[in-house]
Amino acid sequence: MAGQVHLERDGAVATIVLDHPERRNAISRDMWQGMLDAANEIATDSSVRVAVIRGAGEVAFASGADISQFSEQRADGNANTAYDNTTAQATAALTKLRVPLIAAIHGFCIGGGLGVALAADIRISADDGQFAIPAARLGLGYGHAGISGLIKLVGPSEAKHILFTAKRFDAEQALRMGLLSDVVAKEELDATVGELASTIAANAPLTVAAVKIAVSELIRDPGDRDLGKADAAVRRCFDSADYKEGVAAFMEKRTADFTGE
Repeated sequence: MAGQVHLERDGAVATIVLDHPERRNAISRDMWQGMLDAANEIATDSSVRVAVIRGAGEVAFASGADISQFSEQRADGNANTAYDNTTAQATAALTKLRVPLIAAIHGFCIGGGLGVALAADIRISADDGQFAIPAARLGLGYGHAGISGLIKLVGPSEAKHILFTAKRFDAEQALRMGLLSDVVAKEELDATVGELASTIAANAPLTVAAVKIAVSELIRDPGDRDLGKADAAVRRCFDSADYKEGVAAFMEKRTADFTGE
């Protein structure tokens, strides 16, 4: 089996599951395509307000790209370009999701698996989380897009440390570096992520979307920012029925019922 990706739904929360447990959820090329397909499906489903990505089971988020495929699919520079195009499209689709994406991390989160987790807006790890980018031990080149995402989270010095050494870091070290938002007991991870997803899903979707747009633009280089896009998202909030509902609910001391309109 080359592994597969499932898309599950629970109300307003969609969960992308990386399912390749016999290889600790190592990501095959078919799974990269599966992530792209899942992200595209979420993008067109207005009922989804939050997405979660996780590995099947509790042993691993993803132990990296499936190295058993490298001799066939990444045999040389030309073959690697085609492979990288698929991974880049999947990662970009996850990064650009209109809804927040939470990575729920059990165990191993290595190489390409960490690259997938970096595409999420929030990363929560169980206390058995293990993190590394072992490119330097394999002799493969690590693309600048992945390095850029790593630098934005941990800074250039820690990024070099991670990539130069190819060392494995535990969850507490990853938290201190800035790779993670939180670390929780293993038995609490799923409940913690579920509660977080439910909290976000209950908030005003247009406001959450406006924040995601603003942050995405502000972390770009100044010359590449489209702050007009962020401003337009803010205007949509003030022009929405949800804004009126939010103010009314606050004044009436009740929970707001947001519709995203």
